[in-house]
Amino acid sequence: MKRLATLLALSLAIGGAQAQHVMTVDVTQPTAEIQPTMYGVFFEDINFGADGGLYAELVKNRSFEFPQPFVGWVPFGNVTIQDADPAFPRNPHYVRVVNDGRLLRAGLDNEGYRGMGFKAGEKYRFSVYARTPDARPLKLSVEMVRSNAENPVKKEIEISGKDWKKYTVVLESNFTDAHSRLRVVLLTEGTVDMDHISLFPVNTWKGRENGLRADLEQALYDLNPGVLRFPGGCIIEGNSLATRYQWKNSVGPVENRPLNENRWNYTFKHKAFPDYFQSYGLGFFEFFQLSEDIGAEPLPVISCGLSCQYESHEVVPLDELQPYVQDALDLIEFANGDATTTWGKVRADMGHPEPFNLKMIAVGNEQWDKVYVERLEVFVKAIRKKYPDMKIIGSSGPRCDGKEFDYLWPEMKRVGVDLVDEHYYMEPKWFQDNAARYDSYDRKGPKVFAGEYAAHDYTTNKDNNWLAALSEAAFMTGLERNADVVHLATYAPLFAHVDAWQWNPDLIWFDNLKMMRTPNYYVQQLYGMNAGTDVLKLTMDGKAVTGQDGLYASSVLDSRTGEIVVKLVNLAGKSACVTVNFSGLKKKQQIVSGTCTYMQSDDLKQKNTLEEGEMLAPHVRPVDVEASSLDLTLAPYSFGVYRLQVR
Repeated sequence: MKRLATLLALSLAIGGAQAQHVMTVDVTQPTAEIQPTMYGVFFEDINFGADGGLYAELVKNRSFEFPQPFVGWVPFGNVTIQDADPAFPRNPHYVRVVNDGRLLRAGLDNEGYRGMGFKAGEKYRFSVYARTPDARPLKLSVEMVRSNAENPVKKEIEISGKDWKKYTVVLESNFTDAHSRLRVVLLTEGTVDMDHISLFPVNTWKGRENGLRADLEQALYDLNPGVLRFPGGCIIEGNSLATRYQWKNSVGPVENRPLNENRWNYTFKHKAFPDYFQSYGLGFFEFFQLSEDIGAEPLPVISCGLSCQYESHEVVPLDELQPYVQDALDLIEFANGDATTTWGKVRADMGHPEPFNLKMIAVGNEQWDKVYVERLEVFVKAIRKKYPDMKIIGSSGPRCDGKEFDYLWPEMKRVGVDLVDEHYYMEPKWFQDNAARYDSYDRKGPKVFAGEYAAHDYTTNKDNNWLAALSEAAFMTGLERNADVVHLATYAPLFAHVDAWQWNPDLIWFDNLKMMRTPNYYVQQLYGMNAGTDVLKLTMDGKAVTGQDGLYASSVLDSRTGEIVVKLVNLAGKSACVTVNFSGLKKKQQIVSGTCTYMQSDDLKQKNTLEEGEMLAPHVRPVDVEASSLDLTLAPYSFGVYRLQVR
């Protein structure tokens, strides 16, 4: 009798662990259209994401415009900073090197961004603007120096003439080293002036000379993003109005774009980077071009006349706001105007005569209170008057709830913005508990832009681990289910240099030679690659699946391919038996084939690393399909995307 009771208890326990969950997907009537912009990319120059990261320039402080002009450089011999008769008026400093005949060498080294990454067999394009004040021809040696101080790669350049001219030479590395440096030496007796000393890999994205790092842009392209938000973030606000991001300084000839202080150089006192500035080499033209390259709609963010409200109280008076508003209008002209317009001509002269077809613009970042709303209204009226079809995005403040959030949402409706930017950096549990966040949102109000979000696991110092990524996957089923309300969503931040970062977690980590995609990246990719076109109603026991027994689910139709896509998350520590029935298939319709792209780990703290590689990444397997149903066993702590072909 006792043995029978034990067996019965064991049977019940096993049955409980393998309880059958029946979900139903109604294919007869899509509930919402999914915007092509639904899942995208947010870029900000934090964690050395631009200079030292995506922007492929290897030389730091190439124009000697840092407040301490030799930052990044180690001069040797007779080397001074000059500014008389400069090559570029907005970057007036240059370096003068004198070889007086008594020194065997005079020149300078550049350390790059925590070193320079050189790969054996790869070519690198060196360029410099130079002149010789006494007009005598002189020789420079351009050298690639390894971290062990050896300099096995050298090329010579002859400089002549009193006028500034650009000189270029290509070097091919015969070694691989992530922490190398560049050396420029004046070999012959005399004086040479040099400015805008630059070194790029020849192999940039699409081979562009002022180009982007190929592997990092490829990672963005592989996300299949619908939108690219740039250039930030708090970076557009600046620590002061003087250091805000000014887009007009970031266009035109790259050599004449003035330096700007980076918002993140000393914000975090425990991780200060006083050598962190913005060269603007990656400017608004390049951002629009990047959007075009990766197939994303561009979404620029502009200053609303407020510096960062966390760190400053600088406010542009309303009667002095017009130049800021004009910057916004001129930006739209730069993006969309034909070559006969003032700013459209600037774009055309930079090599893109066709418009970029800008459709959206965001005014302000994480601003709040009446001081923001008053300024936003001025922008909205001016933009609506000149560009009535332009979608305008406003802010709900820095948090996902609270007094600023509660004040701003009604104000955004009153002002009449098209979308409201919501930000949430919260613990994984919050993302799990908020999968139904948008189920009750006003269907007639402004749409939602989930502009910055990431799960922060404080138990592991905010690692990009599987718990965080899986919790984001669960939350995103709610974004997808409510695609009539949520039109855009972008994880943040995007990039982080492993040797120079201020903020984590981040989607993609890199050093000077390689990069690593996090589990969070792959969750974003699985949504971006499987966004679909229309939401299909998916229920379990008549309700949306928002965490019952650790399960989360959403479903979409991809009308372009005729496929049904089901996304299933199991956040429980045990397997789950799930049957997915497809209701409403026509008499001659049946599901004939399917694949599952999935991620799974029994270790919620697992993460990918540059050293060990991407251990946690998607895998693909075929799926056995009945005519109108799918029987699955979901592994513990798993996320799967099921693409099913209907014939």
